Amino acid sequence: MTSAILTGNPNTLCISSRKAAVASYTRVLSRLRNAFGTSCSLTPARSLRASTLTRCTSTAAVAPPQASEHQPRQANNFEAVIGIETHVQLKTHTKAFCNCKSLYGDEPNTHVCPVCLGHPGTLPVLSKEVVRQAVLAGLALQCQIAPQSKFDRKQYFYPDLPKGYQISQYDVPLCTAGHLEVQVGKQTKTFGITRAHLEEDAGKLNHSGSDQLSGSAYSLVDYNRAGQALLEIVSEPDMRSGQDAAAYGAELRRIMVFLGVSDGEMSEGSMRCDVNVSVRPVGQQQLGTKVEVKNMNSFSAMQKAIDFEIERQVTLIEAGSGDEVVQETRLWDEGKQVTQSMRKKEGLADYRYFPEPDLPPLEVSTSYLQDVQASMPQLPAEFRRQYRELGLPAADVLVLADELPTAQYFDGVLAAGAPAKPAANWIMGDIMAFCKESKIDMSKLQLTATQLAEMVSLIEDGTISGKIAKQILPDLLQGKGSKGVKKFVDQKGLIQVSDPAQIEAIIDTVLAANQKQLEQYRAGKTKLQGHFVGQVMKESKGRVNPALMNKILMQKLNAE
Repeated sequence: MTSAILTGNPNTLCISSRKAAVASYTRVLSRLRNAFGTSCSLTPARSLRASTLTRCTSTAAVAPPQASEHQPRQANNFEAVIGIETHVQLKTHTKAFCNCKSLYGDEPNTHVCPVCLGHPGTLPVLSKEVVRQAVLAGLALQCQIAPQSKFDRKQYFYPDLPKGYQISQYDVPLCTAGHLEVQVGKQTKTFGITRAHLEEDAGKLNHSGSDQLSGSAYSLVDYNRAGQALLEIVSEPDMRSGQDAAAYGAELRRIMVFLGVSDGEMSEGSMRCDVNVSVRPVGQQQLGTKVEVKNMNSFSAMQKAIDFEIERQVTLIEAGSGDEVVQETRLWDEGKQVTQSMRKKEGLADYRYFPEPDLPPLEVSTSYLQDVQASMPQLPAEFRRQYRELGLPAADVLVLADELPTAQYFDGVLAAGAPAKPAANWIMGDIMAFCKESKIDMSKLQLTATQLAEMVSLIEDGTISGKIAKQILPDLLQGKGSKGVKKFVDQKGLIQVSDPAQIEAIIDTVLAANQKQLEQYRAGKTKLQGHFVGQVMKESKGRVNPALMNKILMQKLNAE
């Protein structure tokens, strides 16, 4: 089935709007020069960003001065107030209100039916799995779960919304009053969760010739995503910097992935964050004008977009153009590293909410809550606590508990008897590098956690050296040690030589072949020690016990 086609010219910008935009730019530039001196220079290519939506609007976007070390200037006289709306696509087999499959990447418009397309006479039926995952997420976020919540129709008209409205929850959401503890740098901060409510997703617009409506020749509509289950998580406006917001978003993603309610793939739209940013003078209680920023597909992009937006708003306010900070939706342009105006923000009244007549209230009993709570898996904070108790450095703890497959793999290695720090070093080093190069996570490794634990134990008891382990690891990662790592090492003839008599014989052979260097060493050229170590390792093919070899070698070198 092919995608639906939307025609029309998305690049229309009327002459009056162009003139208004240029006039606005000239006015702001003049104020900026007065504020910062004649050295202030802003080029039109970076400073003027005209909207190219079909509606006749324009916006001048002024690029702020560069802040030292990427720190927003808000620290001096202004503070930012930031809240985040996160849409989490729930990991269910079917859509929220019908039996269509919930899959990413299939042929367009192949997972649709009369219900999710909004045909007359169809009735939505709420999925039980959607409710379970939403309640599980709410409990993990320390939310209050409403014993009774309801669904509402959110009215708006856009090509990717086939019904002309979205089933959502407005005034009686499923989850409220939660919070999330987040590590931001060396600080632990608590950010409030206002609410988390269920709703259905819209379809997806694919713009031909551009990644957005502006600049595209036409748009294709894929309704496969329409009706998929979303949990919208709305934070309190507790964040004050891009770093706060990025840390919050990353921890929220970890929790959703560890719960198994989402895959958290931002590049696929499984998790989408919209940030609301305003600035105000330090000490002022009244909030500034809120601007929504969209189109960020990573937490790094989120941090940069927020920091830019803070600078943009502060620059305009300090230049006396605070009235140009308007309530609107802006898009982050990753290539240009700026936000650009998309549309004026619709108010709540525009949506004309009313109760969904085709769905009864959603009731959650105490016994149901207890059952869901009992199924709660281990969360990232609990993994981090356990790893800290093992004595691991803070940096190791953050890396090992960052992704669920990594934490599960590390736990498997520990359960198989490996000591924590050596196991962590191998996982964070060679194995993580292999996964990155192979574009897989640790759940897909052919080297099992038990095999890695065996390899680490062989190093610890002196059976093999770390050098030999690095030598055999590529083979193990290809599944060649399935019958046991020790047996594999035996077959390769790589068992470490730890017999002092054998090591002494090898050293004697090396010294006899390097008499000139031996005389130079004993004459004071002690840097030649490394030469002898290398020769001994070469003679033994890397098999000698390094610690024992160094001890015997030094005795031989320093003997009179």
